[in-house]
Amino acid sequence: MSGSRVPKDSSVSMARQIREGLNHPVIDADGHLVEYLPLVKEFLREEAGPDLVRDFESSTGLLPPEFPDSVEKRRESGFYRGAWWGLPAENSLDRATAALPRLMYDRLDELGIDLAFLYPTYGLSVLAMPQDDLRIAMARSFNRYLAEVYGSFTDRLCPVAVIPMNSPEEAVAELDHAVEELGLRAVVMAGLVNRSVTQDDGERRVQILDSLGHDSFYDYDPVWRRCVELGVSPAFHSFGYGWGSRKSTTNYMYNHIGNFAAAGEATARSLFFGGAPTRFPELNWAFQEGGVLWALNLFSDIVGHYSKRNKLSINNYDPEKLDNHLIRELFVKYGEPSQTNLINHLDQFLCAVGIKDSTDYFDGDEFRDSGINSIEDIKDIFCSRYFFGCEADDPMNALATRCKTILDGAEMNAMFASDIGHWDVTDMNSVLPEAWELVEDGHLDLDEFSAFVFGNVVEFYGRVNPTVFEGTTIECQASAHLSNSGVMPDQQVGHS
Repeated sequence: MSGSRVPKDSSVSMARQIREGLNHPVIDADGHLVEYLPLVKEFLREEAGPDLVRDFESSTGLLPPEFPDSVEKRRESGFYRGAWWGLPAENSLDRATAALPRLMYDRLDELGIDLAFLYPTYGLSVLAMPQDDLRIAMARSFNRYLAEVYGSFTDRLCPVAVIPMNSPEEAVAELDHAVEELGLRAVVMAGLVNRSVTQDDGERRVQILDSLGHDSFYDYDPVWRRCVELGVSPAFHSFGYGWGSRKSTTNYMYNHIGNFAAAGEATARSLFFGGAPTRFPELNWAFQEGGVLWALNLFSDIVGHYSKRNKLSINNYDPEKLDNHLIRELFVKYGEPSQTNLINHLDQFLCAVGIKDSTDYFDGDEFRDSGINSIEDIKDIFCSRYFFGCEADDPMNALATRCKTILDGAEMNAMFASDIGHWDVTDMNSVLPEAWELVEDGHLDLDEFSAFVFGNVVEFYGRVNPTVFEGTTIECQASAHLSNSGVMPDQQVGHS
């Protein structure tokens, strides 16, 4: 089926025409609001007093930034080029729309969107803020801003609370504040925490990325348990630049390309190997703005590695199973003279295959902590529990379902994530039409498109809390979808 069912009416936006041709709502799983920083600053002053205001101004761009004045100094200081000119300017209507909830609310029909989950913009800086007192105060202030400024519009606009993850205690405290006290319905968390570790000499410091699951500095199970109790599923929107190969001192594009995919992959892999999805089957987990291609690659890689190196198959590589006598005979028969001249050192060659970790916790099963026991367990996590925010103009979105022919039926849960409010959306009216192009071009059928812009988003938010859509304009459609998916309102495991 194609987009021919959409009428052409020049007086009505194409986005609205597409929406009117659908028999289900359109949910934006990852739009962005742009906070009015002077008001957030006043909230910060009330929350924490005047001492942190200047630090807040420096961290959010209210004060002019100070950059090292040469490439050499930038490298020495660890500076990397971050975002600049990151918000719409020529399209002033869109710039104001991202900041004014009443204006965005009034434009939603024009944009073809029924309900929008709105992630922070400046508030995302909280997730990477190293200064403890400022980070905690900023989280409180930004979340208060979301609750107070957007509180009259939550039937169609759902602001997403920011939850810092530097420690489980800090995360749980802000979860309670944002969800229980402020009544916010959804949360975004830091998927990566940059930690400094001081070496024994007390001078050299090493930066280590903590990805919350495998090898984490903390046990984050109390956070996941509290998410279940509150009825919110974790979503991650971390930056992937400033580490690895994305540390250019001069080029933001060099650092930005692929960065959300890299950050999402790191967190998804860490949670998987740390076993969080297995221990908390009630929760879904979302990785925003990185698309789905990285998830397909990670899934196939894990399946391939598990097939070769699970707790049984790993014994195929045990050096004790070598037939040393046979190998010596083969070397004598087929070896080159330069090799056979050193045949007395054959034992060195046969032992040079890696040394097994002798620590107490290692038993040879590197999938033990993940809690999985089969490829089907892996598939369940990636195809039922992991969700992936995909921007509308990414043609790779189609692979979420179309790769099932080569991935043994595996399909990823792609979610329509507009990214409105940021530089990569030059016109908010273009977002839904860009997503619809995959239907017009024959890459998605209508059922797949429905899952992308509606069903998958409902299931991500609604499985842990089927009442999350109560009071919204899509309450009835969401409830019907959850019922048809086997999630009934009386089966909820948490509530907000």
